[in-house]
Formats: sequence, C-alpha cells, structure tokens
Amino acid sequence: MRLANILHLGMKELRGLARDPALLLLIVYAFTLNIYTAATAAPESLNKAAVSIVDEDRSPLSARMVDALYPPHFLPPRLIDASEVDDRMNAGLDTFVIDIPPDFQKNLLAGHRPSLQLNIDATRMTQAFSGGRYIQEIVSGEIGAFLDRGQKGAAPPVDLSLRAAFNPQLSEAWFGSVTEVISTVTMLSIILTGAALIREREHGTIEHLLVMPVSPTEIMLAKIWSMGLVVLLATAYSLVVIVEGALQVPLQGSMLLFLCGAVLQLVAATCMGIFLATIAGSMPQFGLLLMLVLLPLQILSGGMTPRESMPVAIQWIMSAAPNTHFVIMAQAVLFRDAGLAVVWPQLLWLLVITSVFFVLSLRRFRAFLR
Repeated sequence: MRLANILHLGMKELRGLARDPALLLLIVYAFTLNIYTAATAAPESLNKAAVSIVDEDRSPLSARMVDALYPPHFLPPRLIDASEVDDRMNAGLDTFVIDIPPDFQKNLLAGHRPSLQLNIDATRMTQAFSGGRYIQEIVSGEIGAFLDRGQKGAAPPVDLSLRAAFNPQLSEAWFGSVTEVISTVTMLSIILTGAALIREREHGTIEHLLVMPVSPTEIMLAKIWSMGLVVLLATAYSLVVIVEGALQVPLQGSMLLFLCGAVLQLVAATCMGIFLATIAGSMPQFGLLLMLVLLPLQILSGGMTPRESMPVAIQWIMSAAPNTHFVIMAQAVLFRDAGLAVVWPQLLWLLVITSVFFVLSLRRFRAFLR
C-alpha cells in the first residue's frame, strides 16, 4: 500500500464531487439552512398557540386571566361569544378556547368551587399536549394570586430555587442546532461515500481502477479520507458560522476534542456507506437501503430521545452502533464542557467499532471488485 496512490485517488474523488452539483448543493444545504431551520422553525415547547376566551363573567379576575395569556407561548387572546366556539373550532381557527362562566369571581370569593371549561383542538397534537398544562398553571397561578392579594404577599412554605444547568434560558435552539449537526455528520458521510462508489460503477470508471496498480485497500482509504475531509470541514464551518454565529449558541467545550471524535465517526460512517453501496445495484436502491439504516441510527442513538427512556434491549443493541457513542461524546463536550477524562470511554468504543466496520467493509469491497 502506497500513500501516493491513496492521495491521488482521494484527489480524484474530490474532483468528481466538485463536478456533481446535486451533492454540492446537498452539502451546503445540510450544514447551513437545514441546521438553522431545525433549531428555529419547530420548537418543542408551546409557541404562538391560537387561543380565544368566552368571558361571561366580565370581572377583574377574568381580566387578569385574559392578560396572563401573552406571547411567545400564545397569540394575543381573542374575546368571542359562546355561539362562535363550535364554528371556530371546526374551522381550525383556535387551538384553545376558555369559557369563563357568569359569576365566576363571585362564587370563588364565596368559597364555592366554580368550574372553567377549556376546549382543545386535539388534532394539533404537540400544542394540545403541552398547551393544556400551560393554561392550567397560568389560570391556577392567577386565581391563587387574586385570592391572596389581601394577605400582603404571604410567602409560600417552600421556596424552590430553579437552576437550569448548561442551558440557562431553556432555549430549544441550543439543543436542536447541535443535535442536527451531529445527525448530519453521519448522514452526509454515508451518502457521499456510497454515491461516489455507485457513480464510478455507473460511469464504468471502476473497471479502470481494476487494471491500475492499486489495491482495494488504497481505493477504499482514498474514498474515506476525501469524503470524510469534506464533511469534517463542513462540520467545523457549521458549528462556527451557523451555530455560534447565526444562532448565537455558546459552545462550551473543546472544538478540537469534538472534531477528534467526529473523525472516528466519519470513518465508521464512510465504511458503512461503502458497505451499502456494494450491496445496492443502483442509486435508487442505495437510497432505499439508506432509509432502512439511517432512520434507526438517528432515532435510537439518543440524539432525539434519551437512551434511558428506551427499552433495555434497544439500548444494548444500539451500543454496537457508532452513532450512540458519538452522540454521548458530542453532547458531553459541546454542552457540558467535558474533557478527555470524561469522554475517553466513548472515544475508545468509537475506535473499536470503527475498526470492526473498516474490516467488514474492506472484505465486502474486495469481494465486490472481483
């Protein structure tokens, strides 16, 4: 095996990528606009929910409850009549409608337990699930503050001091942007390497390589370093320019340590792309295989859902996937400023899994070239 062959073959891969506008556009989109929209377009918490109020009480207490529903969780409340509730809910104009009955404040001050009616459009699942809890807490807080207004602010028996570690503002963009970068690293590594191999087979250039004095190991290493370098540079750019610059997300840990773990993940993912490309007969088949492999890797690796909430069997199975250890390492470094003393087990696991993937992919690639 000669390093000169690996270098020249890798440069050939980079020139081939430069002549593929579709893949270049995918790289640019994946590490720029995709990161930005994933962090800002679909927040996990309640955001600008449409709410209307039927105020049949017209009391100071009902006015307080109306004023307590304000952005960004809710749009400015709309006061409507009781006859409009069904029509607005059927038309999808309101997610929540609160009906405050007559004499609500009077009955409350008299010691009774009056009821409020909250209508929820349950077809808007995300907002309906969290919004009902938000409204219940807001209404309960306003009622409690109204009833205690004459006690000169009597202190509660317990004072809860809240400290949100690593994300003081509880901003979804902090978590979403970094998680999307982590997912994109794996996705682009598999796609670029697999597409490069399939492109050579469809264009007939793979036969040219077979008659040249190069070994399968040199060909495979060339694809790994060239495509991995592209993704690594795009990852560093995305973290610095998009995440830290455009989204104003403060990255806590060492960028160098994260990139070292990303290199191991890139080698594993590119080997996976080569393995899938040797199985697929064409680009459409490669796309189908990619869906079958990539979706479980992304969903079950712990990036979207904590591993602790998954069944134990799934946790054990996903321990063999490089994504799982890369997600743990990346989140620890970038979110919690973890050092090598903390994340070395994940790096060791990545090294072991990457070595296994490389051996398996090389054996499959050699059989593919015969």
